[in-house]
Amino acid sequence: MGIVLRNYESKSKISMFPSRSSGKSKYKISIHSYFENTKEEIQMRGKSFEVTPWEVSGDVDYDRLVKKFGVSKIDNKLLERIKKHTGELHPMLRRKVFFAHRDLEFALEHYRNKKNLFLYTGCGPSGPIHLGHAFVWEFTKWLQDKLGLELWFQFTDDEKFLVKKSSYDEIQKWMYENMLDVIAIGFDPKKTHFLVDTKHASLIYPEAIKVAKKLTYSAVKATFGLKDSDNIGKIFFTSVQAVPAFLPSIIKKKKMACLIPHAIDQDPHFRLTRDILPKLGFYKPASIQCSFLPPLTGSSGKMSSSTGKSIYLTDSPAEVKNKINKYAFSGGQHSVEEHRKKGGNPDVDVSFQYLKMFFEPDDEKLKKIYDDYKSGKMLTSELKNILIEKINAFLKKHQSNREKAKSQIDKFLYKV
Repeated sequence: MGIVLRNYESKSKISMFPSRSSGKSKYKISIHSYFENTKEEIQMRGKSFEVTPWEVSGDVDYDRLVKKFGVSKIDNKLLERIKKHTGELHPMLRRKVFFAHRDLEFALEHYRNKKNLFLYTGCGPSGPIHLGHAFVWEFTKWLQDKLGLELWFQFTDDEKFLVKKSSYDEIQKWMYENMLDVIAIGFDPKKTHFLVDTKHASLIYPEAIKVAKKLTYSAVKATFGLKDSDNIGKIFFTSVQAVPAFLPSIIKKKKMACLIPHAIDQDPHFRLTRDILPKLGFYKPASIQCSFLPPLTGSSGKMSSSTGKSIYLTDSPAEVKNKINKYAFSGGQHSVEEHRKKGGNPDVDVSFQYLKMFFEPDDEKLKKIYDDYKSGKMLTSELKNILIEKINAFLKKHQSNREKAKSQIDKFLYKV
């Protein structure tokens, strides 16, 4: 099983992966060579997978993705270090859902010394929020609760206006709806600060131009595969997105470390930021990265709003039941008799994967479900019913919180 990679030397000298030395020779792969044609870059004996900030497709080989992205795996030693600060490990850490990082040790060291650390994540408001967004935010909330950290949450309404066909007013509508879902997750309003790129321009823009002065068009173009026909706003946006990674250091007038929880496909967004910030006198942002919540239709790719087959945080119990029963890929056999005899495959069953990644925190209960399904004792319909019940319980609480959030937005918006 091999990966085919073309060599490409970027004029901007921004490489996607660290240079590797072997004797006198060096091997470097640029970001541009990766995004130029990902399906050609990653080929696995006839199978291919594609991972970019805009598209994830195919059966992702995370071991190879880690190696080629140049991120580090979270090993048991690092898990123990996290546990010393949090008192326990989140199921998403125990089960390797959050499995990779950049400079997490550095972030934890700054937390240990004077708690000089903050969290940064965000949302591009262009449509409804689904479970794939929510499970990353649930983990982010856990970090905030366990470590008592401030969270800076960026709403990139400018970027979505620039890259989508939606009107400015439509983007603003979705931003309001998305804010309700973020608040409903349960973040601490005293420690959570919403930054809206267009509304906080007076705060963000003076810092963004400092980043922009250190960036070149060729670097941004190579990183994100932009074309000459793309609008000028797309080119500048990288400078805006970098700002929350150091803005608290500006506001608090002290150099602080930043930790960004995100799915691994978003890693390229922060590589340029990590390259630029030391030139401005700030720390490189650290990150903790997760695998993808699979789409209902199978393990290939990730959950996406564009398919219409996602579980949205505003779905009714009937909609959830219908979607799971209709679309959730099964690891079961073709008949009850065959399933009882041969058992199911929980490792490819979407309902089990959702329980493992998000909805069943108890390891013993999860193992029993795994064993019962694999032995044939539990049928696919029974497994789906467990998931439906879990999701609807989660959404019932979330939607109640969402109603209350309508009067709480002002508490979360950062006051300039």
